[in-house]
Amino acid sequence: MSGHSKWHNIQARKGKSDAARGKIFTKIGREIAVCVKTGGADPVSNPKLKDIIAKAKQNNMPNDTIERSIKKAAGEVSGINYESCTYEGYGSGGSAVIVECLTDNKNRTAGDVRHSFDKFGGSLGSTGCVSYLFQRKGIIEIEKNEKVDSDELMMTALDLGAVDIIEYEDSFEIICPANEHNKISESLFSAGYNVLSAETTMVPDNYVDLDEDKLSKFTKMIDALEDLDDVQEVYHNVNLPDEE
Repeated sequence: MSGHSKWHNIQARKGKSDAARGKIFTKIGREIAVCVKTGGADPVSNPKLKDIIAKAKQNNMPNDTIERSIKKAAGEVSGINYESCTYEGYGSGGSAVIVECLTDNKNRTAGDVRHSFDKFGGSLGSTGCVSYLFQRKGIIEIEKNEKVDSDELMMTALDLGAVDIIEYEDSFEIICPANEHNKISESLFSAGYNVLSAETTMVPDNYVDLDEDKLSKFTKMIDALEDLDDVQEVYHNVNLPDEE
C-alpha cells in the first residue's frame, strides 16, 4: 500500500473550495445534460451517466433534482448546446494545470480561463503542453470500518484489476485503470464493501513543491478557475499542504 495520496489531498481541498451548493448543482446539471444527449438517459447503458449520478449524490444533490435534470435533458430537442473543451497551462513555479470545461460560448470561456491564469502569475499554454505529465485513472473510495480487513480488501481489489490501494484514517482509496472503475466498484459492492465513490480523474506522474508566496498565488488561481461557471474540473501537479 502507498503511504499518502496527493490526489486525495487535492480532492479534499477542492471539496471545500466548492462550498456553494447551487454552483455545484448547476455544474453537475450541465454534465448530466451533455451526457444524456450523447449517451441516453439510462445509466445502465450509459456508464458515464452512472458516474455523474454517483458524483451528484456524493455532493448531496437530492434524488428528485437528479431525476429532473435527466428527464429535462432527455426531453429537450433544442435549447442550449454545450461543448466540451480543455485548456492547459502553467501556474506559479512552472506548475502544470489542466482545465476541463463545458460551454455554450468557447470565446467567452477561453477569455475567462486566460484571465484567471494571467491574474495570478500563470500562463495559458497550447494543447498538449502539460497533459503528457498526467494519466487518467479510476479512483474508488471504500469506507473503512471494523468489518473491513485491509489485507483481504487489497487482495480482492488487485485480483479485480486494481493497481494500487491507499489506506486512510476513515477510508481506502483504490486506484485502477480508468476504463475499469465501474466494473471493479460494482464487484467490490457485491463483495460487501461500502463504495463511497467511483470516478475517473487525471493523476500527475509527479508532484512539485512551491514556496509560500508561489503557493498562495497558485491556490488563488485554482480557486478563481473553479469558480468559473463553465469550468467542470481543474487538475494540477502541486503538492498541497494537508488541510483539516
